[in-house]
Amino acid sequence: MGLNLFRKEEPMLEEIHAQQDRRPSAAEAVAIDGRRKSISDKVVTGASQLTTRQSIIPVTLITLLFFLWGFAYGLLDVLNSRFKVALDISQGMSSGLQASYFGACFIGPLTYSGWFVRKFGYRFTECSFGGFCGSMFVVGSGLSTLETSANPYIAVCGPPKWSEFRLELSQSFQAVGSVVAPVLASYVIFKNVGADGKSLDAVQYVYLGIAVFVGLLAIVFYFAPIPEITDADMADQAEMTTATTGYVDKPFRKQTTLFFGTLAQFSYVGGQVGIASYFINYYAQARPDKPVLESHHEGSNYYAIAQGLFAIGRFSAAGLMYITKPHWILLAYQTMIMIFIIAAIAVDTGASIRPNWGGLSMLMIVLFFESYIFPTIFALSLRGLGRHTKRGASFLVASVCGGAVVPAILGNVADRIGTRKAMVVPLAFFLVAWSFPIYLNMFRAKELDAYRESHVGISEGEFDPDSRLASVSEKKPDIGSRQIESV
Repeated sequence: MGLNLFRKEEPMLEEIHAQQDRRPSAAEAVAIDGRRKSISDKVVTGASQLTTRQSIIPVTLITLLFFLWGFAYGLLDVLNSRFKVALDISQGMSSGLQASYFGACFIGPLTYSGWFVRKFGYRFTECSFGGFCGSMFVVGSGLSTLETSANPYIAVCGPPKWSEFRLELSQSFQAVGSVVAPVLASYVIFKNVGADGKSLDAVQYVYLGIAVFVGLLAIVFYFAPIPEITDADMADQAEMTTATTGYVDKPFRKQTTLFFGTLAQFSYVGGQVGIASYFINYYAQARPDKPVLESHHEGSNYYAIAQGLFAIGRFSAAGLMYITKPHWILLAYQTMIMIFIIAAIAVDTGASIRPNWGGLSMLMIVLFFESYIFPTIFALSLRGLGRHTKRGASFLVASVCGGAVVPAILGNVADRIGTRKAMVVPLAFFLVAWSFPIYLNMFRAKELDAYRESHVGISEGEFDPDSRLASVSEKKPDIGSRQIESV
C-alpha cells in the first residue's frame, strides 16, 4: 500500500486499446455480478458508455449517502459550539473536533481509502461506513473512504457532458442533511442540556442511530445492481470523447490541473469549514443583547437557515448548468463569495452594542454562494484524467483536510480579535481558491467545453465523430488521437 503516490498503477493505453474491439456493452456492464469479487482496474467492463437511464439507480443510492454525510457534517458544526460551552474551552481548542474529523480525511484517501478503492472498486467502499459511532477520527476515516469512491463515481457514472450536473445535484441532498442536523440539534439533541448547558448525554444515541441506519444501507448496497467503473473504463471513455482540443494523456505527475484543483479545494474547504464552524460564535458575538446560552441556541436556528440557503444554492446552481457553462458559474460564485465575506467582516450595524443583523446577513449569503464550489472544483479537476481518475480523486478528497487547518487558525485568531474580524482567515484562503476558476476560464475553457458537447452516453454505443475511436473505426489517419507520453 504505502505512500508512494506517484507509482505506476493504472493500465497502459496499449492494454486498453487491445480490449476496445471486444468491449462489453453498457447493459452487460450493469448485469455483471461483481458483488463478491473485485474487478481489475485494467479491465474494460463497458461501463464507460453508461446512459443516463442506466445510471439512475446507482446515482440515487449514492445520493442517499451524501445526505448522511451532510447530516454528520452539519452536526459536527453544532457540536463545536456546544463543546465550547459544555467543556468551558476556548474557540481555538474547540477546533480540535474539525482537526480530528478532517485530519482523517487527509490520511485516509492517500493511504488506506485510496488503496481500497483501487483494489476492490467503488461499490465495496460504501460498506466501510459502519464505524460511524466511534470517535471523530473514525467518522472522518469512514467518510473519507466514502468520498474517495462516491464523488468520482457520481462524476463518471453516465454521460460525460452531465458530469458536473450529476455531482452538483447529488451533493444538493448532502446540503439538505446539513440543514436537518442543526434543527435536530437545537430542538431534540440539545433540548435538555441542563441549566448550565453542559450535559451531552444525548449525543451518543444520535451516532448509534446513524450507525444502525448506515449498517442497513450497507446491506442494500451489497445487493444493489451497481456497475463497477474501472480506470480502464475511464481511459476508454476518454478515447470516445472529442479529441480536437489538444488533450494529451500525460503521466500522473504532470496533471497540472488536478494539482491546482487540489490546492484550490484545500483552500476552499478550509474557508467553508472555518465559517461553518464559527457561524454560531459569529452569531453570539453579533447578539451582545443575549446571554451566551440563549445566543448559542438561537445561533443553531440561524445556522440551519444559512444551511437552507446553502441547499437552495446547490439546487439552483444545478439548474443554471442547463443555461450556461459550469466553469463560468464557478467563477461567478467564487467572486460573489469574495464580495460578501468582505462585507461580513466590515459591516457592524449594531456597533457592538446592538444586534449586528447586517454582518450576519452578509455571512449567510456567503453560504448560498459556497454551495456550488466543492462539487464543481471536484468534477472539473477530474476532467481528462482518464486512467488516473481514481488516484486523482484520492488527492481531491485528501484536500478537504483544509477543514482541519483553517478552523484552528480562525479559532485562535478569534480568541484575540473576535469572530467577525477573524473571518479574514477564510477570506485569505478563498482568495487562493478564487484563482482556480480564473485559470480554468483562461487556459482550459476549450477542452472543458468539448466535454460539454460530447455525445458519449447520450445513447448506448455512441462516441464522438472526432474522437480517437471514430478515427480508428473509420480507418482514417489518427490526427485527432490523444498523444501518449511514457510514464
